[in-house]
Order: sequence, then structure tokens, then C-alpha cells
Amino acid sequence: MKKIISFGLLSLLLISCSGSKTTNANKTPFDEVTLINSITAPELKAHLTIVASDEMEGRDTGSKGQKKAGLYLIEQYKKAGIPFPKGATSYYQNVPAAFMNKDSGENLPDSENIWAFIEGTEKPEEIVVVSAHYDHVGIKKGVIYNGADDDGSGTVALLEIAQAFQKAKNEGHGPKRSILILHMTGEEHGLYGSDYYSQHPLFPVSKTVADVNIDMIGRRDEAHKDSNNYIYLIGSDYLSSDLYNICESENKKFTNMKIDYKYNDRKDPNRFYYRSDHYNFAKLGIPVVFLFNGTHSDYHKPTDKVEKIEFDALAKRAQLGFAIAWELANRNKKIVVDKDGK
Repeated sequence: MKKIISFGLLSLLLISCSGSKTTNANKTPFDEVTLINSITAPELKAHLTIVASDEMEGRDTGSKGQKKAGLYLIEQYKKAGIPFPKGATSYYQNVPAAFMNKDSGENLPDSENIWAFIEGTEKPEEIVVVSAHYDHVGIKKGVIYNGADDDGSGTVALLEIAQAFQKAKNEGHGPKRSILILHMTGEEHGLYGSDYYSQHPLFPVSKTVADVNIDMIGRRDEAHKDSNNYIYLIGSDYLSSDLYNICESENKKFTNMKIDYKYNDRKDPNRFYYRSDHYNFAKLGIPVVFLFNGTHSDYHKPTDKVEKIEFDALAKRAQLGFAIAWELANRNKKIVVDKDGK
């Protein structure tokens, strides 16, 4: 954000839009660092140990294990005092089997997206979405695929990010815009949960500011075997120059990771931009950024387990996701859509 010109008074300097200070209506300074530091490796580990346990049976779409994982997520939101969104009747957005099977014929059962909501204080009708998919691939030939990184890591990051936003609100410094936390189902089978939400949005597309999507942020790939202090960002500059600049500046201010744009190349053969839930927002012209650690030797294998997660990296990447969402929610003007996404 632009720095506000002071009239020479220290109090006005403290409430300017620089650094990590945010203000409420009474112009009381509030330090964003305290919120970022509330996202911790031990808490992420505690959540992930449950979400990616054998008890959840690999969280396949619509399975008993996935539904059990969903109940755990809802329990955490209730404990934190984070409600389901206004306009909804529960923490669930039902995704019918008929919708998921109409083209694929996979015979998937009914499933659910799970959502939670922190209402904005000044522009509550404007929505920042923070998303991750909570499904994985289930059990194959009697072997559980736990999906600790894919996408247990993003799933638990959302819990911590939501709790940080709620902490700010509890202390009288809630975000200006509303935050919609979206745990998507059916991603592994074809981005079905986000596709369903995009066709049945709870809030108008015109009022949806951006989607910060988190999918696999707990490991390192072969290209970064010497350090986990990095993150791949994908799509941040496809629709909005503001979003790209926010991602860069928030990383420099708070997390100081290497941002790798290798997979942001539109010609990259992996086509990761099209392979996670943010894409169904981007198709609607909503700016997106995808946080990703790259693939590794345990990708989509039963060896993607909690004990292989690097929780220091997971915490730092979740903190960046929060910082980006916080800036999107609190800047004076909604970010511009000044590119065509191509």
C-alpha cells in the first residue's frame, strides 16, 4: 500500500499504512506480526497428526474417512468461535454425487465442501477466499494413502490462518473485508468441489476479491534439496498486478523466503496452474495465487506421511498465506483486475 503522508504527529505515523501496523475504527495501532506468529509449527503438527492419520482412511471423496476429517475441521472452528458463513445453514456446502459423476462416471458418493467465515468490519460484502482441498485418494489395495502433504498441509494451514483472523477480530481489529475459508472436496478426482462452488457461489463473484489457494506446502522438492526456505507461487500476476506486488511485498516484510516462479510459466509442461482449486476462481476472472512446494518422491504414494513433513517450512508458508490474505482484506481499495489471465 501507499504510505500515508504524515502531518508530523507521531500518532498519525503509527496509523499509516506502512510496515505491519493495522488499525481499527478508533485508530489504535495493531501489530500484524503477533497474528503471523500465532501460526506455529507445533499447532500445525497437532492438527495434521489427526487429519492425516490412518483413522481418516486417506480422505477419499465422500468416504467415511473424509467425513470424519470434515467433522474434525468443524470441531476446530467451533472451538475457535468461527461460525459458518452468513447465508449458509451449516458448515457444509453439499456437493451432489450427480454433479461429480455427470462427466466422469466414477460413481462417487455425495460429498461436502466445508466453509467458515470471519465477517469484515468495514466492507463485509467484499470476500477474500482462502482455500485448500481436504480430500486425498483413499485406500488402494488395502493400503492407506494418508496425504499428509497433499493436501493435509494446506488443510491444517487453513485452520491456523482462520484462527489468526479470528484472534484479530476478538481483539477488536478484525479484517475490513470478510474472509471465507473453503475446504474443497473432490479435488483429486477433477476439482469438483471448487467447480461446484464456482457454479453455486455463496457470495457474488463480483464481490469476491481474490482466492489464496494452498495445496502442498509441507515438504521440499528435488530442486530445493539444500533448503526448504522457498515457495512456488503460481498465477499471482495472471489477472492482477496488485496481487503479484502484494505477494512480493508481504514475503519481504515477514517471511523472506525465496519465491520460485518456475511453474508460473504458462508454457511449463506440468500445467500446475490448471491442476488445483484456484483455477475455478480464475476462470471467473477472480485473481488467484497458488502456494505450492512442488512434487516429491512421495507424491500420491502411501509414503506421504506426517513424519516426513517439515513443520518449520509448513509454518512459514502458512504465515505467508495469512499475510497475503490479511493485506487483501485490509487494503483501502479492492485489488485491480488489469490483466486477461492469458
